[in-house]
Amino acid sequence: MAFRRTFFSVLILCGMIAGAQAQPTSVGTGSPGTTSVGITSPDTVRLTLTQAIEKSLDVSPEVDQRRAQRRFASARSDQARASRYLTDLSFNAASSFAPGLDNVPDGTPDDELYLNPNVTNDWSLGALRPFGRAEIVARQPIFTFGELSGNIEAARHGVAVEEARVEQKALEVAARTGEVYYNLLLTQALDRLADRTGEVIDRAKKEINRLLDEGDDSVDQADLFQTRLTEEEYKRRLVQIDQNMATARSALRRQLFLPDGTTVAAATDELQPLDFSIHPDSLAHYVELGLQNRPEVDQAAAGVEAREALVDVARSDYYPKIAFQASLSQSGTLPPRPNPDNAFVGDSFMGTGTRTGLGIQFDLNFGQTEARVEQAQAELNEVQHQQTAAQQLVQFEVEEAYRNLLVAKAAVESRDRATTISGEWLRTEQIDFDLGFGDTENLVKAVRASLEAEARYVEAVKQYNVAVLKLLRATGTLTDRIENGTLVDTTSGAG
Repeated sequence: MAFRRTFFSVLILCGMIAGAQAQPTSVGTGSPGTTSVGITSPDTVRLTLTQAIEKSLDVSPEVDQRRAQRRFASARSDQARASRYLTDLSFNAASSFAPGLDNVPDGTPDDELYLNPNVTNDWSLGALRPFGRAEIVARQPIFTFGELSGNIEAARHGVAVEEARVEQKALEVAARTGEVYYNLLLTQALDRLADRTGEVIDRAKKEINRLLDEGDDSVDQADLFQTRLTEEEYKRRLVQIDQNMATARSALRRQLFLPDGTTVAAATDELQPLDFSIHPDSLAHYVELGLQNRPEVDQAAAGVEAREALVDVARSDYYPKIAFQASLSQSGTLPPRPNPDNAFVGDSFMGTGTRTGLGIQFDLNFGQTEARVEQAQAELNEVQHQQTAAQQLVQFEVEEAYRNLLVAKAAVESRDRATTISGEWLRTEQIDFDLGFGDTENLVKAVRASLEAEARYVEAVKQYNVAVLKLLRATGTLTDRIENGTLVDTTSGAG
């Protein structure tokens, strides 16, 4: 009978492990990271959940890509602000050749040459001389009727849009890293169950061979063949478990962009539920958190503000633009050409020129202006609809994550109680069996229930922890908890 107990345990345990397999989450792509966290040997890195998420956020090329876009928007905002003063300030220089003078009477003063109609420009090669001109132009807007301020506001809100996109991607990376981390812990738990299976199979083979050698009628060759078949099934499942664990380690390593050959391990081997308390106000509290913290909502709000500013920019074309402009130019040749000092006569190749005063620019094509305003208004309406959709989507995602967490929490509690009950049942059946009045079938059922409960429990814990992370992501608070150190991590004291 002792063998029968062991043999049935083998069959049940193999089937139980086969039904609880972790599927690692896919990871992003990009350049590898550099610094490792929690290194215990040259090629091993042990991390807590918090450390893994922090590192993934530091090295993620997806987040870095959004940060680069944010820097671009910030530079564009700086450019818009700089355009408020001296919108146009430029320096231009040009060089060429200027002609000499022909038919110049001897003894005629330079300032009187312009009075002689026979004096002409000499464009022959020998008469040409180097010529240069330099000009500085400055333009300062005075009244633009909303064009400058609108562009500045639109660019400023554009930075807020990109900032929200950075946070959105960071939430995605953080949640994905957490799920990969718990996939690794689950595969490790299943691997330990597989080790126990191997021990049970080995004991079963030794026991059946001993009983056959002793001529015990309770076993026969069929039992031996069944045990050997079970061993082959175990070997197949063991390969599957080992490969799943390798995949989970690789997924976490690539998520952290660690060098190839580095072994990534969790800081603890125990898969335990996160210490997370559901808020007493329940769903309403988390929906409010989501609307306050989700970057998609902030992004849509900033987009509306930017589009409203651009509508003002388009409407500014209905009004004239007033600006102050000044320019200073200097022209000359080597050697210098005669330059008459006369208020009415000048030489374009020589002298100093300046233009200073107020200027007005007024676009009189009101039909085109109206069309541009309508286009800007249509884009504003589009973003306003996106804002409404984002708010609704956030509420739905928060509610979905919240209810999934309730389901996962109930599953953990139920699996925990089932583990306790099945353990008590197994102990009772073992005691009854040892006293001689137990039932073999009941004992096998108790073994089945105990082993299945243990596997289902660790799987439920993994699902619960991932559900917690998804709720934090849905409310937009996951990365804030990581940065503030308020994400309760049961593995933080390990390692």
